[in-house]
Amino acid sequence: MQNKSLAAAAVLLGLLSSASFAQQTKEPRRVRIGLGAQVTPSYPGADEVQFGPYINVDIARGDTPFGFEAQDESFAIPVINTNGVSIGPSLNIQGSRTNSDVGAPIGKVKTTVEAGGFVTAYAASNLRLRAELRRGLGGHDGFVGEVSADLIARDDDAYVFSIGPRVVLSNARYQRAYFGVTPAQRTATGLPLYRPGGGVQSVGGTAGLTYQFSRSWGVMTYARYDRLVSDAADSPVVRQFGSRNQFSGGLGLTYTFTR
Repeated sequence: MQNKSLAAAAVLLGLLSSASFAQQTKEPRRVRIGLGAQVTPSYPGADEVQFGPYINVDIARGDTPFGFEAQDESFAIPVINTNGVSIGPSLNIQGSRTNSDVGAPIGKVKTTVEAGGFVTAYAASNLRLRAELRRGLGGHDGFVGEVSADLIARDDDAYVFSIGPRVVLSNARYQRAYFGVTPAQRTATGLPLYRPGGGVQSVGGTAGLTYQFSRSWGVMTYARYDRLVSDAADSPVVRQFGSRNQFSGGLGLTYTFTR
């Protein structure tokens, strides 16, 4: 599950991207900043959601439409753009999980900074494919990735609607952090021992919309559903204290200005 709630990182990376554009061209730049609220699962496998900020920054030159970005993606900057293929770094923040969040002494997973990279390619003018892989720095210390496709309908920047499937994959270290049960946790909770492996963690889909009310003001929104599968779905932690059904969504206003 993706999380754009790290405002400072979003602003910093947006400024870095802006500086890059400034070096490439002297055309006026249009900047669109979106701010709102979103709900995401309290932790992977949770049956409750948490509220957080919903932030997005886009930059374009002159009258060029803003590049497409799915509303549920992690924060990313395209460094290489060639022949419809984009490659660059990505960043996500996965919030902590505490015993009070679960309602049982199942063990804490610290807040995790996930850093990695992504690649996107257009199979058709209105069909974008994306793959991403990130490594947890602290916290779960695992690898998590996502493969997605988005069917896009747009009228330049007047509106952009997208819909498509999502598949989340993670390695054994990630899944054991959130879905496993160690001997100590078995003693504390009475749950059976569980040592999940890696693989597909969830499958689902997302729909998103960006709509301009005027040249300056607009709205951004998305809704996403994920269903835990395989080892994640069979976890005693999920069955006893969480849910296989994972929901997220956001709503915010956008403001566009020219520099």
